[in-house]
Amino acid sequence: MSPRRFVAAIVAAQVLTQIGAFTLPALLPGYIERWHLTKTEAGWLVGIFFAAYVPAVPVLLALTDRLPARRIYLVGTGLTALSHLEFAILADGFWSGLLMRALAGIGWAGAYMPGLKAITDTLDGNAQSRAVSWHAAGVGIAGAVSFAIASMFDSLAGPKAAFLFGAVAAACAFSIAATVMPAAVPAHTSKRRGALLDFRPVFRNRRAMAWIAGYTVHTWELAAVRAWAVTFLTASAARLGPPTWMTSPAVLFTAIGLVSIAVSISGNETAQRYGRRRLVLWAMSSAAAMSLLTGWTTGVSVTVAVLAVLAWNSAIYLDSSALTAGTVQAAEKDLRGATMGLHSRAGYAGGFLGPLGVGIVLDLAGGDTVLGWGLAFGHIAVFTVGGFVILRSLGRT
Repeated sequence: MSPRRFVAAIVAAQVLTQIGAFTLPALLPGYIERWHLTKTEAGWLVGIFFAAYVPAVPVLLALTDRLPARRIYLVGTGLTALSHLEFAILADGFWSGLLMRALAGIGWAGAYMPGLKAITDTLDGNAQSRAVSWHAAGVGIAGAVSFAIASMFDSLAGPKAAFLFGAVAAACAFSIAATVMPAAVPAHTSKRRGALLDFRPVFRNRRAMAWIAGYTVHTWELAAVRAWAVTFLTASAARLGPPTWMTSPAVLFTAIGLVSIAVSISGNETAQRYGRRRLVLWAMSSAAAMSLLTGWTTGVSVTVAVLAVLAWNSAIYLDSSALTAGTVQAAEKDLRGATMGLHSRAGYAGGFLGPLGVGIVLDLAGGDTVLGWGLAFGHIAVFTVGGFVILRSLGRT
């Protein structure tokens, strides 16, 4: 199979694996009401996906330096399908939902970065950077479309149908990977052998650690927006009255996500022309500003709130591909799996804290109020700016 077709097949598998990942955030307002959840509990249900991912990904991804990525990927897609199936059949409250979401996080740990590594092991230079960009775009498109798909299945047959669709899609990804992924480890990955989870050589790579720091805060804010945007727009419409043009918040956020994917792809090309660090400065500055502004728009108008979420999400996506490509290219080839494992682990630790932090601040600040949303979204700017400062500091090599 040609490299181009191989990349296309893996990206398709990633799309199918990811397509059900945001079913819960898309349907979160209904689950808050149905299961009588606090905002903090809702934040846990979304965030546990990332929390479970964090300890699983370094083990699973480091194993790809020793074992075929195919084996790890099949475990990941299999667990993803099982988690969605069990959520549809067994979940009936906070604790059972928490368990199924944790299983989904472990499944994604076995699929996301191992799938990316399977692509990057076959390419170098600009071709590798562009493949990373298209991989990120495919995952992002799936994440965006998952909101509309979940809303569609929910309206047709209820929330369980949405999770069942995610299970079937992940099973299809399993079949693709079993067909196209190589059964052997690339030759360069066998050059060095240390302890499986010895990340000390990665920590000594300051260039890689700089990009990892940026990715951590990137995922922090991205996960927060994905977790709470539909609930935020639903609350805004309930407070101010929905305008005549307004469709469901889940469909709106799908459109916002698709626009952001185009921004992500253009961001990688812009980074190659003007430099990654300059692009990251633009992106993080804009994202910090929009996090400070977006929550307060719930007291202005639904239209302004939608536009603010669009601007914020686009700013976050602007440096998405650039950050991951920076880590990949800064990594030593025979430590690429371990480096990407730490990259993903640190990023998804931020992904856990983002949704949970918004939920906690909402509960402390009075829930679905203008003040509550203003503070819940606004506090993220502190971490965005802090992450950029760390990136700049570590990147001075």
